[in-house]
Order: sequence, then C-alpha cells, then structure tokens
Amino acid sequence: MIPVTLLTGYLGSGKTTLLNHIMQQSTMADTLVIINEFGEIALDHLLVVHSTENLMMEMGSGCLCCTIRSDLVKTLQDITWRFSRNGERQFRRVLIETTGLADPAPIIHTLMTDPQITRYYRLDGIVATIDMATGNKTLSTHNEAIKQAAIADCLLLTKADLAAARDKAALLQRLTAINPAAPCRQVAHGQIEAERLLNLGLFSTEEKIPDVARWLREEAYSANAAHELSHNQHDHELTDDPHSHDHHMHDINRHDDHVRAYCFTTDKPVSKQIYTTLLELLFYMGSNILRIKGILNIEDNDQPMAMHGVQHILHPLMPLPAWPNEDRRSKIVFITRDIERETVEHIFKTITHVPKRK
Repeated sequence: MIPVTLLTGYLGSGKTTLLNHIMQQSTMADTLVIINEFGEIALDHLLVVHSTENLMMEMGSGCLCCTIRSDLVKTLQDITWRFSRNGERQFRRVLIETTGLADPAPIIHTLMTDPQITRYYRLDGIVATIDMATGNKTLSTHNEAIKQAAIADCLLLTKADLAAARDKAALLQRLTAINPAAPCRQVAHGQIEAERLLNLGLFSTEEKIPDVARWLREEAYSANAAHELSHNQHDHELTDDPHSHDHHMHDINRHDDHVRAYCFTTDKPVSKQIYTTLLELLFYMGSNILRIKGILNIEDNDQPMAMHGVQHILHPLMPLPAWPNEDRRSKIVFITRDIERETVEHIFKTITHVPKRK
C-alpha cells in the first residue's frame, strides 16, 4: 500500500514554503507530489523547487474538494503507470498539497473509501499549517480552517516571528481545545525534518506492528493533560519569549469554535453490531462528528479492531495483528462540532452496548 500524506492549511499559512524545504531532503526523494491550485491559471507549482529526484504533477482544474471524484481518482490511478520505468513504479509515497480553501473531509473520504484507490493507497497522515500571526482571526472567520486544524494528525505553526507572545499563547491554547492529540511543532521559514511529517497513521512503512498508543494518544484528551500541555509544552518549547508562561491564558471557550474532542473507554467487550450501529448514527450526525478513531475489543473476537471515520464516512473495521500491551479496553476518540459531552457519552454507550442474550 502506498502511503499518502495530506498537506492542508489555510491561504497564506506557509504550505508552499514548507514543501519547498522538505522536498530538498533525501527522505522525500522517492515521493510523488500532487499540487492542487484553485483558479483558471495555476501558479503554485511554479513556486516549488523542482528536483530530478522528486516527481511532481499539478492539478489545476479546480478546488480539490470540489473535483474530488473525477480529478483526484483519475490522477491517482494514472500516476502508477505514468511514473514508471520498465514496469517498475518510481515512487514509494504520495504527498497531496491542497488549496487553502479546501475542506479536507471529501479528500479523506475518497482516500478511505473509493475502491479504485483503497486497493493501492492508504492515508498515512494529515498535516495542517497554521499561521501564528493570523491564526486566531482565521479560525474565527473560516470554517475550513477549523476543520483543517480539527482533523489533523500534526499541526505546524508558522510565522511565529510575526506574532506577539500573548497571541501565540492564546492560539496554542485554542488549538489544544480543538485537537488535543495533534502535536504542535513550530516551523521557521518552512524548515523541519521531513521525517516528522511521515508515518503519522496507525501503520508505518518501517514497523510491522501498529503503534496504537501513538495513534490514539488517549492521555491527551483528559482535561488535566490538555491544561498541562498548554502551559508547559507550548509556553516553554514553542514560544521565543521565556516569560510568556506568565501571561494570562485566554479562555478557550471565548472563541466559540464549537469544536471539542473527547475520549471514552470501556472495560467490557463491545457489541459485534458496533459498526452497523455507528454507521446509522453517523448517517444522522456525521456532519457534527468531524473525526472518530479507536481500538475495539469486540465480543468473541481475539484480535483488536481499529476504527477510523471522518464525518459520515466510516472505514471498515481493520483487524490488528495483536494487542499493543495488556490493556484490553476499548477506546474511542471523538472530535465533534456543536455536540455536548453528555451527548457524545450517550453515543459511546449506545454503540458499545452489548444486548443481553436470550
């Protein structure tokens, strides 16, 4: 399976600068990059450093989220033979850079569910760039930016030199509330090791055993862990002002993003019907459940099962080779919009309930 990394982020947040930097690294030498540009005249591809080692192509027929079924599917199908020599594929992974206006959900839907794609490709991770100078205003104004931050596996914080320490602290706390499990990494002028953006999913290209703990990061969802993260990690590691932790942290609910993340666990094996039950719930509530992922201990099943969904699309349950440790609890992470904790907890109890046998 060819791993696919999705690079997203709102307009002007530094995606092209980042791409210019990482594509010069040897780690990305066998990567095929697909660049999407919105508008009649495509310009973004002209700003990317070209290399004889890196394979690049550009989609200029419109916003990727709008032309997803025809354009992206055709592109991913065609590249396996267009970029081959003597019958051998010349790339080992794909990176897709979306336009800043793109809602990433339809793109992820296609990568997860289209049968012409899932036979050859797997979604490895979602990386979102956030402009620290304008990030708060962008998140308050554009729903696409909220979605990009909420479903990302990794958040890259750009233009920190243009932002005041107090504004950076407020943005970091806000991002922690929106997506507590995604690591926040400060990037200066696009400079970051490409390795830190790869192998973000459940499976990696190097390891045969999935890293469930890293993928779920359930500890990040407790209120204490999120609070500790915003004060310790963000203030000390990510800001340039050593006294920034003395600033008053803004109320994370002040911005009213409507996006919250939760993690629930249960000690008992869950129902065999969990997939069907969750599908029915997502059919009605999918637009408000931005992302869902988990590891399940299903009754009468020795193997753990991985679950992953985005909005109303739920990927088929995937058996894992073994439990990562002695912990056999089922754990599900929900990233939601406009849903209170009590409602999410009720959903969790509904989908994990095991009916009494007659």
